[in-house]
Amino acid sequence: MKNRLKSLRVERGWSQGEFAAMLDVSRQTVNAIENERYDPSLPLAFVIARVFGLPIEQIFEER
Repeated sequence: MKNRLKSLRVERGWSQGEFAAMLDVSRQTVNAIENERYDPSLPLAFVIARVFGLPIEQIFEER
């Protein structure tokens, strides 16, 4: 699944570790999602959208 996670995170000045703590996941999980090696579960996708204050569709899209 294609995503804008890295660019959104960097725009806000958050490290992967800081962002991972907000999501209650590991930094490695954030890295895998950003590099499109792992698709987040639907509940995690909702948490990510809530942290960014954006609809899921503005963060994730199908290839």
